[in-house]
Amino acid sequence: MILIELFVPAGVLDHAQKEEAGKRLVDALMGTEDAHAEAVMDSARALTQVLVHEPAAWITGDRDPVDPADPPRYLVRVSAPAAWRKEMSGHAIDRLTQALAETEAAAGRDPGRLRDRPHALVHVVGIAEGSLGMHGRAMGSLDFIQHMTAPHRDAIAHLSTDDLPPGTVIDPVCGMTVDLASTDLTLEIDGTVHGFCNGQCRRIFADEHGVPLKA
Repeated sequence: MILIELFVPAGVLDHAQKEEAGKRLVDALMGTEDAHAEAVMDSARALTQVLVHEPAAWITGDRDPVDPADPPRYLVRVSAPAAWRKEMSGHAIDRLTQALAETEAAAGRDPGRLRDRPHALVHVVGIAEGSLGMHGRAMGSLDFIQHMTAPHRDAIAHLSTDDLPPGTVIDPVCGMTVDLASTDLTLEIDGTVHGFCNGQCRRIFADEHGVPLKA
């Protein structure tokens, strides 16, 4: 479960522009390269929410109100399970800033200023384990990954590996291609070496197959 909140001064974006900006932010956060299985990405998108806020007052640290006539400032806050925060932050800040730059360009304003001036702030916030809920119950980060991947696990198991580069495998949980030479996130079961894109996919697979992991 991911919540993206976009704060922008009142009147800068009309309704259609807000919707388009929201779509850009989701697309940017989901990414396109090194993608998980398409069905898993669709499940992740279904759990991603975007809210656009127009604060009644917006005061900068130097005490000057943000003038709506000036080039607009932006603040994006991304809330996700804490276990995902560090890995997510590495690409989210750059990609979300680029999505805002595209919004500026579409409005006929200078997109480059968001890289040159502190007019686009991105906060990635980790929500403590057990503090997110769905279906009326608290869920941890592993629960959300299981929710997103479980319905597609059989299809992932039958993905073709004919075109994979040598030394790579498909993560059996999420469907991402993994280079075995560059990761220690592996697990051997019945003579088959499985590779994983992150420790949580490895944990889920190990638990489902009754394989204990070393502490």
